[in-house]
Amino acid sequence: MFYSVLVTAALAVNAAATPFNTHVVHERRHGPAHGWTKRSRLQENAILPMRVGLKQSNLDRGYEYINDVSHPTSPNFGKHWSAKQIAEAFAPSEETVKAVKTWLAEAGFDDARVKLSQGLNWLEFNATVPQAEDLLKTRYNVYEHKSNGQPHVACESYSLPAHVQPHVDFITPTVHFDAKVEPVKSKRQLRKRQSAQANKPARVVKPGSWTGWLPKLGRMLPSRKSIIKELENCDEQIVPDCLRALYSFPQNTSANSENSYGIVEYTPEAYVPSDLDLFFANFSPAQVGDRPNPTDLIDGAVNQQTNKSFDFNGESDLDLEYALTLVYPQPVTLYQVGDLVEGASFNTFLDAIDGSYCTFEGGDDPTQDPTYPDTLPGGYTGPENCGGFAATKVISTSYGYNEADLTPFYEQRQCAEYMKLGLAGTTILYSSGDYGVAGNGNECIASNGSFINGDLGGTFNPSFPGTCPYVTSVGATQVKNNTNILTDLASGTEPEQACETVIFSGGGFSNVFPLPDYQADAVNSYLTNYPPPYGADKYNNSGTVRAIPDVSANGANYVIAIDGEFGLVYGTSASSPTFGSVITLINGQRFDAGKSSVGFLNPTLYANSSVLNDITEGDNPGCATSGFQAQPGWDPVTGLGTPNYPKLLELFLSLP
Repeated sequence: MFYSVLVTAALAVNAAATPFNTHVVHERRHGPAHGWTKRSRLQENAILPMRVGLKQSNLDRGYEYINDVSHPTSPNFGKHWSAKQIAEAFAPSEETVKAVKTWLAEAGFDDARVKLSQGLNWLEFNATVPQAEDLLKTRYNVYEHKSNGQPHVACESYSLPAHVQPHVDFITPTVHFDAKVEPVKSKRQLRKRQSAQANKPARVVKPGSWTGWLPKLGRMLPSRKSIIKELENCDEQIVPDCLRALYSFPQNTSANSENSYGIVEYTPEAYVPSDLDLFFANFSPAQVGDRPNPTDLIDGAVNQQTNKSFDFNGESDLDLEYALTLVYPQPVTLYQVGDLVEGASFNTFLDAIDGSYCTFEGGDDPTQDPTYPDTLPGGYTGPENCGGFAATKVISTSYGYNEADLTPFYEQRQCAEYMKLGLAGTTILYSSGDYGVAGNGNECIASNGSFINGDLGGTFNPSFPGTCPYVTSVGATQVKNNTNILTDLASGTEPEQACETVIFSGGGFSNVFPLPDYQADAVNSYLTNYPPPYGADKYNNSGTVRAIPDVSANGANYVIAIDGEFGLVYGTSASSPTFGSVITLINGQRFDAGKSSVGFLNPTLYANSSVLNDITEGDNPGCATSGFQAQPGWDPVTGLGTPNYPKLLELFLSLP
C-alpha cells in the first residue's frame, strides 16, 4: 500500500526538554527568513491574532480515500465527496480539539475567546504580547523586510506542553513569515515605512521570471495562406482537426450545464481577444466573439492588454484558442491569477478555490507565494481571495516548477490539496516540462545541490506539481516527420513519437514522493525490461518513487494566432489543455448519461492502459545525456501514451 508522506513536518522539531519543565520545543528556526532583519522587541501593548493549527486526521488515508472513488474496480467509483465530507474527514479529532482547548482554558483563554474555524482545523483567539509569550514560552520581535520596510512579528522558537504537542501542527504568528501582523508603531516608524514604499518602484512581473515554462515560438507564418489545413500535412502544422483525427474525437455537439473546464493563467500572461477571433475565423467560424465564460479574476488579476508580445500572450492565446475550440459549445472558465505587481503562485490559485487551504498546514510560504494586500504601489490592496471561486471538473495548468525549487513540505502541503480536489471529482492536469530530463531553462542539479547548465551534466531535475501522485502529468509527442496521419491511422500504424522538435517531453523520477500503488506495476516493468543506462548519480533509480509523465498529447507545430499574426508553437503547454479537452468531452458524455465526472484519472488509466495510444519512439535528452527512451508500455518520456477517444469513452461510460 502506498504510504502518504503528506504530513511530514516542514521543520525539524527539537523534542529536548526546555527550561520549562513541562514544555518541549515545537518549532525552531535558525535566523530570520531571507530578506528580513530583526529590529526590536515587540511592544507589549500590541494585540496578536493567534491561530493554533490543529493536527488533522486521516491525511495518511488520503490515498485510500481517493482510490475508493477513482479506481475502476471500486464499487464507489465516481461517488465523489462533498466539501462538507472532505472537511469532516480531515478535521481534527474531538480528542485533539478538547486537549488544545483545555490547555488554552488553563492558561486563561476561556471558550468565549476561542473560535473554531469554519474549516474545523484552526482555533483562533487574540492575545496580548505578554499572554502569548507566557503561553508559548517565547519572545516576540519585530522584523523588517529590506525591500520595502514591511514589518513582521515573529519569534525564533516556541514551546508547548508535552501532552499538547502531538495535537498541534503550527501556531501563528510564531516562526513563520506568512502572517503580516500590524503591531503598534511609532509615527517615526510609520513615516519610515511609507517613505520606503513610496520610493520603491513597482515590481513588474514578467513571464518566465518565476520558475515555470512557456511555450516555445518556432517561426511566424508569413500569411494566412501559409496555414496548412489538410490532414495529410499534420507533420508540418497542427490545427484542431489534426488533433481530432489523431485522437479520434468528434466536434462537440452540445454543452451540459453540469460540465466545466478551467484553464489557469498567471498575470501578466494574458490572451488577446482579437487573437481569439482571428483563430476562430480560420478554424471555427461559429465561435467568432466567443470568450472564456466566466473569467475569474483572482487577487487583483487583470487580463492586461498593455504589453503585447509572444512572451506576454503566447501561453494564454495557445491555451484558450485550443481549449475553447475543442470543447465548443461547452463554456471554458479562465482563472486569471495575481496582480501586475505581486504576481501569483499555484497556492494563490488553490487558496481561491478552497478557502480552507489558505491556512492548511500553516498557510502559504511568503518566500514562494505572494502576500495580499500588496503594499507595493499599484498592487492589489484587497484581502487575499480565500474561497469564493468554484473548481471546474477539469483544470489544466501549463506552468510548472522544478521539484528541486521548493521544499518537500511546500510540495507535500500542495499535493494534499490536489488529493482533496480529486476526492471532489476534479481532474488536475499539469504539463510535465519542455527540457527532457533537465529542469526549467535546461537546469540540472549539481553535486552540491545547486543548479547548473544542463549542457554540463548534473543530476536529472524532475518537475512539480506533476510528481504529486494526485496530479495527471502530461508529456509531449509530435507527428513523425514526413508522415501522412490518414495513411498511418488507416493502416493501424502509430503516427506519433516523443517530441524532439524544439522541445523535449519532460519526464523522470521524483525525489520527494513515493511510488503510488496504481503506478507500481508499470514503473517496475519499465525499469526491469528497459533499464536506463544511468546510476543513482543521475536519477532516483530506487524503483520506489513517483514517476512522470502519466500520459501525453501532441506538443509540436501548433498553429496559433498571436498578436494579429499566425505562428507555430511547441511545448507540453499545448499538450495539457489538449488532453484536458478530451477529458472534458468525456465528462459531457458521462453527465448526459446521468453519471458523475471522471475525477482523478490515474488509477483508471494505469489499470486500462490499452485505451491510450502507446508511443514507442523517441527520447527526452538533458543533463548531457540522451535521457530516457520511449518503450512499449509506460515510459518516463510519454507515459502511457496519447488519448484514444473511442476507447476512453467506452471505458468511462462502462463505469458507474
